Formats: sequence, C-alpha cells, structure tokens
Amino acid sequence: MEEYAERLTIPWWLWLPGLGGAALLAAEIWMGSDGVRAWLPFVVLLPLAAVGLWWLGRIRIRVAGDELHVDDAHLPVRFVADVVPLDVAGRREVLGVGADPLAFVVQRPWIGGAVQVVLDDPEDPTPYWVVSSRRPVELAAALLAARDAARV
Repeated sequence: MEEYAERLTIPWWLWLPGLGGAALLAAEIWMGSDGVRAWLPFVVLLPLAAVGLWWLGRIRIRVAGDELHVDDAHLPVRFVADVVPLDVAGRREVLGVGADPLAFVVQRPWIGGAVQVVLDDPEDPTPYWVVSSRRPVELAAALLAARDAARV
C-alpha cells in the first residue's frame, strides 16, 4: 500500500532558460556557417539540454508500506525517531553552516519545502535525512503514520 508519492520535477518556467541557453549556445557555434555546422549544434544541444532537465527532475519520493523511498535510497520507517516539516527558512537553517556532514540530503533548489527525518539507528552514522518536498506536512504525516503502523 502506497501512502504518499511525489516526483520532484522541474517547473515549466525553468525549462525556458535551460532550452534557451542551449539554443543560444547552438547559435554561437553555428554563427552563420553552412553545411553540418548549420544544423548539428541544434540537433545535439537542444535534445541534450532536454534530457539534462528531465534527469534533474527524475527524483521520486514515496512512503510505501514500511519504507521511505527517495530515488534509489530507502529507509525502513522503524528507524524514524521524528519527522519535521520545513519551510524555506527552516530548510536553509538545517542545511546551513551547522549542518551535519554525515546527513543524507536530497535537495532541489527550486522546491521550497523539505522534511527532516531524524533517525534512531545505532548502527548507522547518518543522524538525519533532509529531503525536498512540495508537500512537507503531508510527507511528514505519512511517515509518522507508517512508523506508528509498523510499531504495532
């Protein structure tokens, strides 16, 4: 049973400068030449930029059963001590100067919210996870509910 799912896609307005920059670079390479230099930069750079932008927005977050999945990483909810939903200022504070270097962080700058998942696993040196989320309160509630259900 999946209780929460989210994909950290790039918003449409960030695609415009990404593809625009690739088109500008292709035009700089082209510079009025004919032959292969007239079309090859556009054929190569625009799809490359599109694939790169898609790749940046591929991260999926889900709480399914008794695990939190963030891309390829997974965390059994039995090790979750607490979950704190963060707004932009809270995320900045958690990831700022005092951040623990052993923390697991999946942060996307175009997403304002995040959750801090505090861990209670004596065998893991990771003190907490910080994961970007567009709906941090819902993710925190789903994690806590999954943890409580796993403890029963």
